[in-house]
Amino acid sequence: MSNPSATSSRMSAPEMRATMSLAGIFALRMLGLFMIMPVFTVYAKTIPGGDNIWLVGIALGAYGVTQSMLYIFYGWASDKLGRKPVIVTGLLIFAIGSFVAAMAHDMTWIIVGRVIQGMGAISSAIIAFIADLTADEHRTKAMAMVGGSIGMSFAVAIIGAPIVYQWVGMNGLFALVGVLSLIAIGVVFWIVPNAPKPPVHVRAPFAEVLHNVELLRLNFGVLVLHATQTALFLVVPRILVAGGLPVASHWEIYLPVMGLSFVMMVPAIIAAEKRGKMKPVLCGAIALILIGQLLLGMAPHKILSVAVILFVYFLGFNILEASQPSLVSKLAPGARKGAAAGVYNTTQSIGLALGGVVGGWLMKSVGQNAVFFTCSGLVFAWLIIAANMKAPRKV
Repeated sequence: MSNPSATSSRMSAPEMRATMSLAGIFALRMLGLFMIMPVFTVYAKTIPGGDNIWLVGIALGAYGVTQSMLYIFYGWASDKLGRKPVIVTGLLIFAIGSFVAAMAHDMTWIIVGRVIQGMGAISSAIIAFIADLTADEHRTKAMAMVGGSIGMSFAVAIIGAPIVYQWVGMNGLFALVGVLSLIAIGVVFWIVPNAPKPPVHVRAPFAEVLHNVELLRLNFGVLVLHATQTALFLVVPRILVAGGLPVASHWEIYLPVMGLSFVMMVPAIIAAEKRGKMKPVLCGAIALILIGQLLLGMAPHKILSVAVILFVYFLGFNILEASQPSLVSKLAPGARKGAAAGVYNTTQSIGLALGGVVGGWLMKSVGQNAVFFTCSGLVFAWLIIAANMKAPRKV
């Protein structure tokens, strides 16, 4: 996209409108994923099939399975058919899955609903649409806003989900997510601007994307990030309940942890994006996640100590969620942004699925500390891979 504002350091009004509205839709999609995590392992004990922690892990990961199968297709389809039709279709499918899960009364039907939710895999189309609607020099800001929206949706979910769950139960929580998805369709029609020109469709775009070493590092990173996050939330809610904190009060831990981590991430993001310190910031954030996972496996599970450890973990998590999408956009070949975003989001969803399924199996077969130490091993491998990345050029 080129316009008179391209030489300005500030995004134009249409760019800001496009970025904020699409980031909001992206956040809503992630909200549907995140809302289940803080309460589901506790809720599962109350329904048929919920006493099997491996089945609970499958329910958490099922969303990611179908997303991982469809993200590349959605990115390709949005390149060929247009962004808005693909995004609206995905939101409608996501809403249907939410309502199926809302009507479920056993683990099997919740898994079915989660599978259908995952079929609305529109994140790659949204990222590509933002790239269509912003100038190159504003792309980093736009993608950082998307990353920030993911972090915000996660914060809202882990703080709000225990409260909403207390008011309306898990069925009501799923229904609320479905209604919000339908509202988002209206946002696409009436608030999101149209692209200035149709997206470019490129035949067989994936070879170049899949052979880009720096993109592969980011893809592996987002897989590990979300695998370890999903596995962590199989265990942490139970730790808090075992420590004497009921589900409805979990926000008392999550609110200060997320609020402080958001404040503390700002200097890191500024250093990464404005001062050309992306590589040390990324490696430092990965190290924070590694420290958090190790401490959860080794430290006594007192409420205060768990809160401090979660702060360390989420400081790293929020930095990575805000910075990695912008790197994908900058590193993706020009006409292949949809494909690059599709591959990135596919590996993210594979991570979600693996975290739920493998984490549930480890917890059932070995114990909760095995979950944390296995996650630590994955994060350590990620740190080694990230340490060899080329320092991105300063924009």
